[in-house]
Amino acid sequence: MSVVLDALLLATCGAYVYLAPYTKVEESFNLHATHDVFMYGIGADALQQYDHFIFPGAVPRTFIGSILLAWLSTPFVYIANYLGLAVSKVDIQTIIRLVLATCNAITLCLLRRAVSRRYGTLPSMMFTIITVTQFHLPFWAGRTLPNMFALIPVNLASYALLNRASNASRVPEGKALRAIGLLIFTAVVFRAEVALLLAPIVLQLLFTKSASLTNLVKWGLVYGLISIASTVLVDSYFWQQWPLWPEFNSVYFNVIEGKSSEWGVEPFHQYFMIYIPKLLLASLPFPFVGALVDSRIRATLVPSLVFITLLSTLGHKEWRFIVYTVPIFNVAGAKGAAWLLSKRKGSFFGKLASLVVVGLILCNVTMTYLLTVTAMANYPGGDALVQFNKMYVNETNVHVHISNLAAQTGASLFLQTNAPPYPAGFNLTPPPRKHPWVYDKTENLTPADLTADFKITHVISEIDTKRTSDFSMKDWMIGGFALAYEGWTLKKDNAKTVEEWARSWDLLEMVKKPKLMVLAKRSKMKKASS
Repeated sequence: MSVVLDALLLATCGAYVYLAPYTKVEESFNLHATHDVFMYGIGADALQQYDHFIFPGAVPRTFIGSILLAWLSTPFVYIANYLGLAVSKVDIQTIIRLVLATCNAITLCLLRRAVSRRYGTLPSMMFTIITVTQFHLPFWAGRTLPNMFALIPVNLASYALLNRASNASRVPEGKALRAIGLLIFTAVVFRAEVALLLAPIVLQLLFTKSASLTNLVKWGLVYGLISIASTVLVDSYFWQQWPLWPEFNSVYFNVIEGKSSEWGVEPFHQYFMIYIPKLLLASLPFPFVGALVDSRIRATLVPSLVFITLLSTLGHKEWRFIVYTVPIFNVAGAKGAAWLLSKRKGSFFGKLASLVVVGLILCNVTMTYLLTVTAMANYPGGDALVQFNKMYVNETNVHVHISNLAAQTGASLFLQTNAPPYPAGFNLTPPPRKHPWVYDKTENLTPADLTADFKITHVISEIDTKRTSDFSMKDWMIGGFALAYEGWTLKKDNAKTVEEWARSWDLLEMVKKPKLMVLAKRSKMKKASS
């Protein structure tokens, strides 16, 4: 059973990579940094080719996660290429994301095993069922957000703190110090907000006498200095700035200068009233039950609740800032669901409790299905660029301009299959061309600029009334469209009676609208035909 549960966690996180293979703008830095490390290497001569010097973003981010991901993925890419399973750069992107998803899934498997040891077999099973029937955590496990890199050491720290006997009131000091080291490294290197999770955990360890103040201070300084030295040495080199500590820059920019408010300000209660329900879906009641019936669960939840409360004092809020707490809520929820299921089956309360658990899990499955189908249709940039590569595969001297929306919704460097770089030692299709295509992401170009530029032969453009009308059909011809999610609506079927509608499971249909169009310059087409 343990192997089956672990396989279910691994398969769920991996499946989302295949279901939604493209990426969004918030994933782009780490994805493209991984691309550059994999394609060019890390030599000083290679750095001038790196994408982050052209598109640096608002603040610098660490390369450490991307370097490790590129190196860890390399043997799997070689094996897949040898077996004919990876034949293009798009396939390499998929493998890299699968490796990240697997790493996150493995930490969830470890947490499940800790739940089994501390709370029992049924809670362990429920932890898996709850986790795989939620949407956000498994879906994002294979996405190159900085938070998903940070989730790995945070989950390992949670495993170290939870993995003890059911009657053990204290965390063994060695495990406590290991968890503190992982959290310090995460806060220093990947995501500074993890420091707000570290603080209540340290206080809790001191309160329960799981670790001495002397050891916490001593090892905290050691871990902190090693972490700072690691990120400063690595990232100063890759950003060619000395000294550079990316997460310190991020804190200074977003918190001290208050620039994060430019991305929106939300009320204090947003995390508790909106984002936690969004992340936990219908399994939201289970952690409350777990906390009510088990004092160990209450102690486990305290640091996460303090962490969210502290984050709530900051104006700018996003669900991904608290994603590290989802596995802990699921631990609590697993205990609560298991307690409900363990009630005597012959009693009315037992039958009702079991029905509630099954019903809420089915609600999770339904909501996750709708969210998954929605997400699959929400990457028009990736769809458009893949469509473009196939549509014009036999053309030479192609110079395509990729619009801002396309770049933000999936048109990553890995999808630029007809242009260098090509990794050495791989057999990719199509092979390197005599005249490689140019994929151009120059920003702020108007339709007039694109028409006047004689080098540009094709455009992947946003569709809006003004911009579309500015492309003269005398100069351009439409090659295709990329549709994307617009909303859900009730199906219209006049043939169905009210009773048939009530019995039907197929009530909703997705509305898709064209978001991007592929344009080819007519002068280029005439020249090619002549």
